Amino acid sequence: MATSSSSKGWLSNLSTYASRVYFFIIILQIPLFRVPCRSGMCSTPIQVTSSQLIASEIIPVSVVKGLLYPGAITNGLISNMTVPSWDNLLNIYNLTYAKEASAVTDLQRLEVLAGSYFSVAGALVGIMKPGRMSMFGTLLIIWGLVKEGILGKPVNTDPAKAVFVYPTMLIVLVCAFSSVKYDVKKVMRSAPPRPLAKPLKSSSKSKLK
Repeated sequence: MATSSSSKGWLSNLSTYASRVYFFIIILQIPLFRVPCRSGMCSTPIQVTSSQLIASEIIPVSVVKGLLYPGAITNGLISNMTVPSWDNLLNIYNLTYAKEASAVTDLQRLEVLAGSYFSVAGALVGIMKPGRMSMFGTLLIIWGLVKEGILGKPVNTDPAKAVFVYPTMLIVLVCAFSSVKYDVKKVMRSAPPRPLAKPLKSSSKSKLK
């Protein structure tokens, strides 16, 4: 009985655990793909989002740095055991001249750009309340990568800028789907009851005869 109750408790909290794993993968900038962007080559949704935010100047640069800094610390400690400077953050990610970069790259990959926005927002919101935003963003990114990798749209002739998908994308996809909480009992409760079939009057009279 204890084992079954503990397994039920774990399954009921599956969306919370999946959202946390999804959050850490996104915020720590674990490489998921490789795709051209305004800053050169981006490998995470935060890098794609940050390059677009810096270019469009929608939000302050300090907010963009706040998104980049956790991943920059992680990458710095793993690569050379150093903590990157806050002031040098834009140079590390090659975002200093993102405003002058061509917008054609983003326009050609709208699915990846929009999916990155949803993925980052879903990761942040999912810590407080798991939802479908992460799943929607992940599916958009995957569709954009599949469209370019398999269908060849947009056409890419430079091997150095070829689209690549890392195996970690599968983990993100599983976490994105698992973060959606499906309440089967609520669905069954909200479903309208089926009307019972009543015998026809003519058939009941014929039986009496």
